[in-house]
Amino acid sequence: MATTAQAGNTLADVITPLVNKDGMTATLLPGVLLLCLSRHQVRTPLLYEPSLTIIAQGRKTGYLGDREIHYDPGQYLVQTLPLPFECETYGSLEAPLLGISVRLDPALLSEMVTAMGDTSSHGQVPLPMASVAMTEGMQDAVLRLARTLHVEIECRTMGTARIRDVVFEALKGEQGQALRALVLGHGNYSRIVQVLSKLHSHFADDFSVEQLASQANMSASTFHQHFKQITRASPAQYLKRLRLIKAQQLLLQDNHNVNQAAAAVGYRSVPQFSRDYKRYFGEPPLQHRRQEQALRA
Repeated sequence: MATTAQAGNTLADVITPLVNKDGMTATLLPGVLLLCLSRHQVRTPLLYEPSLTIIAQGRKTGYLGDREIHYDPGQYLVQTLPLPFECETYGSLEAPLLGISVRLDPALLSEMVTAMGDTSSHGQVPLPMASVAMTEGMQDAVLRLARTLHVEIECRTMGTARIRDVVFEALKGEQGQALRALVLGHGNYSRIVQVLSKLHSHFADDFSVEQLASQANMSASTFHQHFKQITRASPAQYLKRLRLIKAQQLLLQDNHNVNQAAAAVGYRSVPQFSRDYKRYFGEPPLQHRRQEQALRA
């Protein structure tokens, strides 16, 4: 049996020929991305879509409110909700961070959870974001997926099956309950998930806690408590962070100026937007855009 370190090194060897730049690299399989970073990246606000992130080399530390989430070749990250969080990445020129990200397709997840049946425990509130220890089954499934990425005909014929293998291993793992909760919709967690979905679809709109609580069919105080328990932020903090990350994305696409980006995410005051942006990202919008573009050049 391969050790975790050996498996990680093997996966890194398979990934390395497929990446030639820092950042995210698309693959022949939709929803599967490769990660590479040949430097240390300080704690930075991020927003991951629901996905599995497997690190082959290097390490990451995620910060979600008061939680620290460590993932390296010994763990993989299960992200069930698109939560704004902060992340520090450890990589270097000699040993860049390498990894693979598998998007959690709602239709595939629903099909697989339905086929497996409801094996979840209803007593514990699921964690929307957590690292899970790599198992031998997950190591083997990810390695098969990574090798498939090298051959176009394999991607066309076996790609979906390889992704299913990886998702199946995640459903069997410690975070399987959180993945099943997205499909089966148990209790308060499911209600908060529905509210988060609305916020992500309409982040430029203004919402009161009372309006969101009403959608969740909860009192305002109960809603606030459950929302913070899951996201590690108040509804107002969550919406502000979501807007700022969306604004950053618009600015980096270089087709929005500061005024346009602020308006697009729901800010009525550009000075207030600039102050909030600097407080969150550490730099004013235009300076931050120049720095990010220089790093990606």
